Amino acid sequence: MEIEDHLLKGIKFLKSPNFNNRPFEEDIKLIIIHSISLPPKIYGNTYVEDFFMNKLNISDHDYFNEIKDLKVSSHIYIKRDGEIIQFVPFNKRAWHAGESSYMDEPDCNNYSIGIELEGSHEDIFSEEQYNSLIFATQKILKEYPMIKKDNITGHSNVAPKRKTDPGKNFEWDRYLGSL
Repeated sequence: MEIEDHLLKGIKFLKSPNFNNRPFEEDIKLIIIHSISLPPKIYGNTYVEDFFMNKLNISDHDYFNEIKDLKVSSHIYIKRDGEIIQFVPFNKRAWHAGESSYMDEPDCNNYSIGIELEGSHEDIFSEEQYNSLIFATQKILKEYPMIKKDNITGHSNVAPKRKTDPGKNFEWDRYLGSL
């Protein structure tokens, strides 16, 4: 599997409406790792996909009323079984980091690739997720040479007052050591 036209080939692509153009398309230099589950800590459904596609049925769970007006996306989402789904081409600006800053440069969405892992900041991630994450990251690093291992961080590091993901149980040494 390679990246072609800014998409990982051979995986499901669901084109989210929640993206726009980057200010400088060639300025892709950061990967941000996130975790998400809908409802929180409930896995094995399609609610995250529905959320990124603005198709979440808010009557399915009370929590969905809290997020019903949010417009969110990620470049890729890795489910517990390791399935990778892409929502936004890598050269476009996905809406994943919100108000954020990295190395004193604000608005990380402008220059980052967002990778969401199905999970919670309190839980552990699956072997399949690490395998898929490492695989996808290797392809991204090869395609976007401005991104170095030092420029891979968690959502909690770019938005520390708002976010805690991917969480204390994310195995950074394992992940970064495998790249």
